[in-house]
Amino acid sequence: MNTHDDILTRRESIRPGSGWLNALRGALVLTLLCGGAYPMLAVWIGGTAFPRQATGTLIERDGQVLGSELVGQPFAGPGWFRGRPSAAGYDPFVLSGSNWAPSNPALRERAQASSNAVAKTNGVAPGAIPSDLVAASGSGIDPHISPAAARLQIHRVAAARGLPESQIRALVEAAIEPPTLGVLGQPRVNVLKLNLALDEGTKGVRQ
Repeated sequence: MNTHDDILTRRESIRPGSGWLNALRGALVLTLLCGGAYPMLAVWIGGTAFPRQATGTLIERDGQVLGSELVGQPFAGPGWFRGRPSAAGYDPFVLSGSNWAPSNPALRERAQASSNAVAKTNGVAPGAIPSDLVAASGSGIDPHISPAAARLQIHRVAAARGLPESQIRALVEAAIEPPTLGVLGQPRVNVLKLNLALDEGTKGVRQ
């Protein structure tokens, strides 16, 4: 076949519009695979292998959902342990920090007010307060506090419930979670789980 015939053959093989049709087919295939099949497979694997985590790591009591291990909640009253401040109002649909820089006077004022409130409530000096009881987390719904922050509140909780501090301290120590896999993160206390354990262990006691 000469060069002229070869060129004609190639022209015949390239039909008008075939380029965009191929692109459309490719887009449809990728959409079905990446936008349909893969997400469904991932959801199925996650729900099968990790059913509790896939549904939000919810905490239930007597068939009632009380919250999630992953979402912090506000607790009022002297008989409860309290978590970190939240710039998001503990709203899981907001998930935000204050975005205030350390040089912002508003941040310093808020931190000072939080520090004074924690000091007054727990009967300690402002300088003895762990930073996580004063500084809001980046997400606004951090469910954990440090062991030091939990221990700071033992006296207040014990006094409010009319219990010996040793009993409350035992609950706090039992609630301390080690770093993930032994190396990731720091020891921590889930405030919701601690308060539930506190409630279970002190039923019938004044709060």
